[in-house]
Amino acid sequence: MPRELCLQYAVLLALAVLVLAPVVPTLYQSFLDRPLYEAGGVLSLDNYVRLFTDAGFGRVVLNTLLFAGLTSVLALLIAVPMAIVVTRTTLPGGRFFAAAMQWPFFISSLILGFGWILMYGPAGFVSVQVREMIGTVPWNLYSIPGMALTEAVALAPIAYTFCANTLRQNDASLEAAAQVCGAGPLRILWSVILPMLRPPIVYSSILVISMSIETLSIPLLYGEPVHIEVFSTFLYTNGLQAIDPDYGVLGAASTLILLVTVVLVAVQAKLLRNAQRFVSVRGKATRPRPLDLGWLKWVSVAAITVYVVLGALIPIAGLVFRSFTHVFTPLQSPLKTLTAANYERIFEYPVYVQSIRNSLIVAAVGAVLVSALAMLAVMVSRRSSFRFARAVEYLALAPQAMPGIIVGIGLFWALAFAPFGAGDLIMGTLWAIIIGFGIRALPSGFGSVAPSLMQIGRELDDAARVSGADWVRAFSRILARLLRPAFAGALILTFVTLLKEYSPAVFLGSADANIIGTTMLELWVQGNTGSVAALATLQIVITAVFVGLAGLLMRGRKDA
Repeated sequence: MPRELCLQYAVLLALAVLVLAPVVPTLYQSFLDRPLYEAGGVLSLDNYVRLFTDAGFGRVVLNTLLFAGLTSVLALLIAVPMAIVVTRTTLPGGRFFAAAMQWPFFISSLILGFGWILMYGPAGFVSVQVREMIGTVPWNLYSIPGMALTEAVALAPIAYTFCANTLRQNDASLEAAAQVCGAGPLRILWSVILPMLRPPIVYSSILVISMSIETLSIPLLYGEPVHIEVFSTFLYTNGLQAIDPDYGVLGAASTLILLVTVVLVAVQAKLLRNAQRFVSVRGKATRPRPLDLGWLKWVSVAAITVYVVLGALIPIAGLVFRSFTHVFTPLQSPLKTLTAANYERIFEYPVYVQSIRNSLIVAAVGAVLVSALAMLAVMVSRRSSFRFARAVEYLALAPQAMPGIIVGIGLFWALAFAPFGAGDLIMGTLWAIIIGFGIRALPSGFGSVAPSLMQIGRELDDAARVSGADWVRAFSRILARLLRPAFAGALILTFVTLLKEYSPAVFLGSADANIIGTTMLELWVQGNTGSVAALATLQIVITAVFVGLAGLLMRGRKDA
């Protein structure tokens, strides 16, 4: 067999194992009348019957729908107007605000949730001050609207990116025609620009809904104290925290979430397929002429400032301040309780230092492996005559329909029953976490490399093939070198993604394989908010330093 076929089949096999490993055990367990590890299991639908007849499951479904729907609405209300005013109007400081809208993306929703509780929770710094001023707190963070608002702040940058990129690529001739016909700025925004955003709005709303269904951090932090349960916390409490877990019901619930996310991703693909009717870039494009909103531009500046400051900066500043204080409350000046004890505690206990080191190892090793596999998958699916090229692309993108908590549960079961004792060697180690996180990050790596390959003409590798080089040699000598900037971009993206990730580690980690996210959850449950704030601050600093250095290294590389 030629070596190119060996490599292509190896990529196909690796992707199939990674994608199917969490899914197959989950589906199988959902139909078994006993746990996977017990012999003599019988297939039946009893698990689904018990799941749907459970007295509390209807409330779980309703809470999940309300949370996901409200999160999507709030995220779009934040992202769409800001994308329009930043890219299509004479907004003062537009370049700065365009960058500021991306800041929450680099912060995990777990850390953002900690910060919101410290500042806006029932005993939060801002809440206490507001209560002293007006006698009450006009918001309730521990509610579905509170959960949805925090999650919307975390996910709004994703919707903003989709809409802003669409606006930057669209031809402005339609807007110019409307101006010639006498339409004012607001009429152009409402009648021309907003309808052109329908595909990214629908696409990003479905993406936000699917991410809201799978998220664990905000529902766990806000919902558990007041007994608000959604799908993700249902799996967490009935799986990891239960004394005697009902694995059948757990498998059925996991399958249900997996089915919902698969349907949402299928709807995404359908909507994108029909998006050609909104294309406006035809022939020679015109240079967009920014619209002047008059006094409304200052309203826009104020709105973006409120989002960035209240949504991200104040909660993060509160976390950082809490990490340097004994007590963080407006009832006593925080400057009188300044201390480094929280950081000393982190660096004194080996388990906390180990969690930081483990997170860096997982992010660094995982970023290299995921980016390499993503690059090979792109090459096989987009630049080869492999008969299963389309299957390679589907497998590489399939994990976007796999919630992190499902990956953790399914991979746990898969490793428990892996042949030849392979699972025993991997279970509870950093390799298990790298595999789980890598599965989740694979679509991001693939999506980062694929557009760059599409910009490279086929005549380059065709010329190499005519000169006698096989597919592997053409890739290694020509395309791999041209794709170095794209590979570097994939490394940066996957490193940040892996550093923020934590949900699969809830089921895959161990005492020796804790990461920053799982350690913060443990400390939060213990009430040790100072150490949580210190770990969160360290993770933010690590992310900021890495992104900053990467930005300096990639400066001037337009092909990255």
